[in-house]
Amino acid sequence: MKTSNPVLARLGQAAERERSAGYAPPGQYGHGQPGIPQQYPGQPGYPVAPAAGTMSIDDVVVKTVALLGILGVSAAAAWVLVPDALLGPAWLGAAMVGLVLGLIISFSRMANPALVVAYAVVEGAFVGLVSKAYETAFEGIVLQAVVATFGVFFVMAMLYKAKVIRATPKFVKGMIAVMAGLFAVMLINFALAVFFDVNTGLRDGSPLAIGFSLVCIVVASLSFVLSFKEVEDGVRMGLPQRYSWTAAFGIVVSLVWLYLELLRLLSYFQGDD
Repeated sequence: MKTSNPVLARLGQAAERERSAGYAPPGQYGHGQPGIPQQYPGQPGYPVAPAAGTMSIDDVVVKTVALLGILGVSAAAAWVLVPDALLGPAWLGAAMVGLVLGLIISFSRMANPALVVAYAVVEGAFVGLVSKAYETAFEGIVLQAVVATFGVFFVMAMLYKAKVIRATPKFVKGMIAVMAGLFAVMLINFALAVFFDVNTGLRDGSPLAIGFSLVCIVVASLSFVLSFKEVEDGVRMGLPQRYSWTAAFGIVVSLVWLYLELLRLLSYFQGDD
């Protein structure tokens, strides 16, 4: 089964190699060796391949909830344990580590549950510290952002299920291009602000900043469509069960991105209170 998602295509190839690895290649257990009786599955002495379960939608739901739980606990711990004096350096460090882990997971050809869980812990600390800073400045803003985030997620899930929005090949390619472009812009803007104290106007509450945040929110919301498509394709391709961690990781990344953008946008409108 072909997919327009290049990451899933690589995962599918890896899964196929894993399934093939459970059977004896030529030259082992009599296969291809003259004079040695050939053994077949079910015969005594034939190696039994481990029966690995395949990925399902329920697996992804369970893994996503688990990652969100880990992220929430980590966020709460960071909120409580990190003193205000260290808030800036701590969230900056967590952001950098989370970015590195996210890139490793995204470009890896193999599902690595340990890395995904580590990402949830680090990203949870980052989200908790950022949320604490916003909540200190604008009371009640965190709850508003959380409700809005999950509201958007469920709306997108319903739209996808009703086939109002479809992940066509053109849609997938366009979304990947737009997301890569936004990521580059945000990274450059972050570097200019932190290391050179340059204000580009993208994050200062100006009309340009509001427009940029709205664009990010729309793209983050549409990125759920890519995640839903990834889950569907993974189930159809029969990926091993542990690849549900990779699919859950994609959903969590989109949720965190959407939450942070909503948090920032809400702060713009409360800035004059």
